[in-house]
Amino acid sequence: MTVLLTFASFEIASADLAVLGACLALAVATLLFIFYIQPDASDLAPHRTRLDQLLERRDTIYDNLRDLRFEYRSGKYSEGDFEAMKTALENEAALVLAEIDQVTDAQVRRPRGTRPADGSAQ
Repeated sequence: MTVLLTFASFEIASADLAVLGACLALAVATLLFIFYIQPDASDLAPHRTRLDQLLERRDTIYDNLRDLRFEYRSGKYSEGDFEAMKTALENEAALVLAEIDQVTDAQVRRPRGTRPADGSAQ
């Protein structure tokens, strides 16, 4: 059964109305998506470099050392436990600091026009 509507010499079948309705719904959905969907804040945030991660890790270790000293002074840890944990944190800090040195040495740039001491190309 076909239903025909006549508007100023345009004949539209019911199947054509369904296609037209689907196209309109798709257009509305597309406009809503473009103008009303907000980007996630993490999409706009800059990505952290390896150096940023290492500096954050260093700061965390220093905070842990400070907290450990406070808790030792308040009597929460024995001297042996305190020394063991302090040594472990200091060793971890030394490793992180060495890695920071490696990363910053790799990021040091030579002035333009200078060549490495061994004569190899850049």
